[in-house]
Amino acid sequence: MLDTLRNSLASLRLAPFRPRLLDCLHDYSRDKLLRDLAAGVTVGVVALPLAMAFAIASGVKPEAGLFTAIFAGFLISALGGSRVQIGGPAGAFIMIVYGIVERYGLANLLIATMLAGVLLFAMGLFRLGQFVRFVPVSIVIGFTNGIAVLIMLSQVKDALGLAIDKMPADFFHQIGAIATSLHTVNWQAAALCAGSLAIVLVWPKSYAMGHVPWRRWIAHVPGTIVALAAATAAASLLHLDVETIGSKFGGIPQSLPSLQLPDFSWETAKQLFAPVLTIAALGAIESLLCARVADNMIDDRHDPNQELMAQGIANFVAPLAGGIPATGTIARTVTNVKSGAASPISGMVHAAALLAILLAAAPLANGIPLAALAAILLFVGWNMGEWREFARLRHFALTYRTILLATFLLTVVFDLTVAVEVGLVLAVLFFIYRITQLTRVEPLALDLAGVEAYRLQGSLFFGSVGKLEELTDPARHRSEDAARVIVLDFTALLSLDTTGLETLDSLRRQLAERSGTLIVAGAGGQPLSLLKRSGFVERIGAENMAADLAAAKARAGACLATAQPRP
Repeated sequence: MLDTLRNSLASLRLAPFRPRLLDCLHDYSRDKLLRDLAAGVTVGVVALPLAMAFAIASGVKPEAGLFTAIFAGFLISALGGSRVQIGGPAGAFIMIVYGIVERYGLANLLIATMLAGVLLFAMGLFRLGQFVRFVPVSIVIGFTNGIAVLIMLSQVKDALGLAIDKMPADFFHQIGAIATSLHTVNWQAAALCAGSLAIVLVWPKSYAMGHVPWRRWIAHVPGTIVALAAATAAASLLHLDVETIGSKFGGIPQSLPSLQLPDFSWETAKQLFAPVLTIAALGAIESLLCARVADNMIDDRHDPNQELMAQGIANFVAPLAGGIPATGTIARTVTNVKSGAASPISGMVHAAALLAILLAAAPLANGIPLAALAAILLFVGWNMGEWREFARLRHFALTYRTILLATFLLTVVFDLTVAVEVGLVLAVLFFIYRITQLTRVEPLALDLAGVEAYRLQGSLFFGSVGKLEELTDPARHRSEDAARVIVLDFTALLSLDTTGLETLDSLRRQLAERSGTLIVAGAGGQPLSLLKRSGFVERIGAENMAADLAAAKARAGACLATAQPRP
């Protein structure tokens, strides 16, 4: 029994668990360490406001985002398959997490994240990393733009200081809540948000010119940090009546939480099937897309299966500390690369830097206005969307436009799970249609009375067997002048599935019932392999499997010469 199990596991060819960090340590040097330290601290500072903003926008406390960035960020770097990937809470998860918390509660979000972690690890273990690349780019752009719209919409409340107790989770109710609360605009919060957004937009550019040393140095300070500091100072010095992290959440704890399992029951877990799939699918897609972006920047190649296993472990561990779903993050990964990161150690340093900031300066976060965090998320949402793709749609095929717009609208109006499911179904249907259009059944002239010949091109599969409908029509075979021999030229046939095989077998039986013959010419590759494995060659007779069209013509002549009278 054990031997059978071992043999079965061996035949699965499970992916080896080998973090990229091990390879990077072989030739690690002092210079690389200094580069990793500098990059890690820089990314840590960039990640600080984003982690808090993503958590608040997701409907959880700000420390949940920090704990996610610390625990998950460390594990993704230490165990991942990319040299420079930075993991943590991501904008793409905001509306997913918000919806789960709203519908199932925080405890069930933690359970769903842990189960998604198990699923992600299994996907990597069973070498499913490369299959994420099969998700069409139209679907990725569609749901990314949809999520960006939802992120920006969710921040209108804090950006304008609207008197809304709790934002609804779905699009139309959010629009309704905002519309009915516009008369409660807090102009101080709106001005603070506008000022913060202006700083985030202008800051990197304002110091890009000139050669003054201090300007070049200060240009490395992220605009988000400058905006938070300026907004916090303005709110405090001017005594602005705006909501802050302290007034909303009671501040951020100046310590790490103790790890503990959330309350778990199988009855609850059964209800979380859709959220688990959503978190796992989005985490896999986001992390591997981010890793591919990083590969292009550093001329490297990541291990997608190892990356998924690391993402799985990170998403299993982070909820033990009260964290939310984590994945690879493009903005922080790009910052890491541009800061000179040499190995995954930079990502581990980024997590350590966040931990140091949490332990040393958590009380300073109490005065951060939510309007300033809303400005940062508005900036993130706008940069996240690929808005030019909408303008370019007229240059693409109708199928591409349909999939992208359907995925976008369904993401906004319903949710990501529905959008991706419908997008994939549409993509598959359009793909089947395109392949079907490439399949041809063309008549050939063999100059033999009683013989019909056809050349099959493309793929004979369940979507294209209709092209043989005329040949398998029973009324055709009952006709007095029906062909006694049908020759099918497979020379240009690329693939054949079991539905196509069944259609061929049906044609063979119809011919046999009236003492006719089916001849297959030039079969090779996958079609020939299936014909042999299915026993079709034995049923048709090896003599009726011709090497080419000339041999098929000779065989057809022999069949006519020995043909029996019609029954």
